[in-house]
Amino acid sequence: MFKLGKTFMTGFTSLIIVSMVMTGCGSNSSGNSGNSSNSGNNGSSGSSAANVNNSSAPASGEKVAGGTVRVAMATEPDNLDPYLSAATDTGSMMDNVFDGLFEAGTNSELVPALAESYKVSEDGLNYTFSLKKGVKFHDGSDLTSEDVYYSYAKLSGLNGNKPLSSKFTAIESIDTPDEHTVVVKLKAKDAAFLAANIVAIVPKDYEQQSTKPIGAGPFKFASYTPGQQLVLEKNEQFYDNARKPVLDRVEFKFMPDANASVLALKSGEIDMLPGISAQGALQLGSGFHIVSGPQNMVQLMALNHEVQPLNDVKVRQAINYAIDKDIIIQTVADGNGAKLGSNMSPAMKMYYQEGLDKRYEPDTEQAKKLLKEAGYENGFKLTITVPSNYKFHVDTAQVIAEQLKAVGIEATIKQIEWSSWLEDVYNNAKYEATIVGLTGKLDPHEVLGRYESTYAKNFFKFSSSEYDELMSKGRQEIDENKRAELYKQAQTILAEQAAAVYIMDPSRSVALKDHLHGFTMYPVQKYDFAAMYYTK
Repeated sequence: MFKLGKTFMTGFTSLIIVSMVMTGCGSNSSGNSGNSSNSGNNGSSGSSAANVNNSSAPASGEKVAGGTVRVAMATEPDNLDPYLSAATDTGSMMDNVFDGLFEAGTNSELVPALAESYKVSEDGLNYTFSLKKGVKFHDGSDLTSEDVYYSYAKLSGLNGNKPLSSKFTAIESIDTPDEHTVVVKLKAKDAAFLAANIVAIVPKDYEQQSTKPIGAGPFKFASYTPGQQLVLEKNEQFYDNARKPVLDRVEFKFMPDANASVLALKSGEIDMLPGISAQGALQLGSGFHIVSGPQNMVQLMALNHEVQPLNDVKVRQAINYAIDKDIIIQTVADGNGAKLGSNMSPAMKMYYQEGLDKRYEPDTEQAKKLLKEAGYENGFKLTITVPSNYKFHVDTAQVIAEQLKAVGIEATIKQIEWSSWLEDVYNNAKYEATIVGLTGKLDPHEVLGRYESTYAKNFFKFSSSEYDELMSKGRQEIDENKRAELYKQAQTILAEQAAAVYIMDPSRSVALKDHLHGFTMYPVQKYDFAAMYYTK
C-alpha cells in the first residue's frame, strides 16, 4: 500500500529550514565544505557601489541572449566525478553539469529536477520515484530508471563494491519496474533519505566521469586545464524549458590569491567573484553589485581526539575557554558572523539548540585550572594545520594562536595546500588541530552525522555511544518535533564534550558586474548559472 506524496512545492515541509537568521550580511572571507570541509573566501558589503541583498540586483536593461561569465575560484576541482569529489567549491561548479531527482530550493525545500513525482509507503520504507520523460544526458542517451539504478547502486554499494556515500547505505534494494519508475526499499526508516536525493544521476556504465564528466544538467563539460580553468557550455537539449540557460558559456578561472581576484574583477578579466572580502568590496568602486547573505556554514577548529593531549576532555574544554570568539568575529569577519556553540548554524532554526554559544565564555583562569587538572599546568605545544589558500582560516588561526598563549599553549600554524589538506587531514586524520568550514546541508543528520563513530570521514575521531544512539534515533524518527529534540540533545553533547571549537557562521558575499543578473543565494553553496543573464 502506498500513499501519494505531497506536491513538490508544498511538500517536504519537514525539510524546510525556516528563515535564516544571522547577524550582519557579509564577512571578510570564510571556509566551506562538502561532506568534508572546503574553506572559501567570503566577503561583506560596505562598498558604496554595491547593492547588498540575497539575490542579484534587479535588471534595468534588456536581457541579452548568450554571453560568457568568467568566475574567479579559489580552488581547483578535487575530482570531476560527483561521487568522488569532497570539496564544496567543486560541487558548486559541477552542480551545473549534473542534476539529481531533486534540487535544493532557495528556502531549503526540495524541488523537482529529474523526478516528476514521488510516493512513500505508509511504513516509510519504500520510495517510488516517477522520472520525467524526454530527458537526455549530454552524450545524447536517454535517461531511464536503469541510470538511477546504476547511480544509486554505486552510491550504496549494491553493485558489490564499497559504498561511495554513507547517505545511501540504508538502501536494501532498488527495483525498476519500467523505464521511468524507480522503487527504493530501505532497511529501516530513514528520515534523512529524501534530502539525499539531490545527488547527481549519471549515465549507466559510463566510467570516465573523472576526465570527461557527463550529466543531464543545464551546462555541459567542455574542458579542464589544471592550474588555469574549467569551462562549461550551454546544454542546448536541456529538458526543463523553465530552467534553460541563457548564457552560452561559464569559465571558472582558478585564482587562489584573493587580492589578485579583486584586481581581475576591476580590470574586466573576470565577471564574478564569489567570497569577496570586505576590503575587496570597498576597492571595487562603481560598476559592480554585491549579493550577500548567510551561508549555513560552521567555521570551527577541529581537534583530533586520538592525539594527546587532545584526547582529554578537560584539555579540549580549556582550549574552548581560552578562545574569545567575539574577537575573532570582529577582527576576521568584520563583525559579520553568528557565534556558534556546536556544529549547527542558527540558519537551521528548527533544529538549532540555543544557548550553546554561551557554554564557554572566555575565561583564562578556568582554562588554566582545567589544564592543571589534566596534568598540563605548564601548557603544551599544538600544531594548527590550515589550508594556505584561504586567508579567512589563516587569519583565524593567527588570532587563536595569540589567545592560546595566555594559557601556556604554544600554537604553531602549519599552512598546506588544499589538496594536501583533503588527503592528510580529511581523509587520514593526520593532524592535531585544523581550522576549516563545514557547509550546511538540507537535513540535520547530514550536518551532525559527521561525528558518528561509524562515519568514515569522522576526522575529529569523536566517539560517544550516547551520541551515536541519538543519531540513530534521529534518523528513524519521522515526527518532526521529536526529531528536532534528538538533534538538539546531540548538539549539547558536542558542546559538553568540547568536540571542537565552534566559532561562527560567517555571511558570504559575491561580487558581480552591474549588467550580470540572476544570481541568488541558497542555504547550501550553489551557483545556478542557468538563471543568470546579461543585460544591455
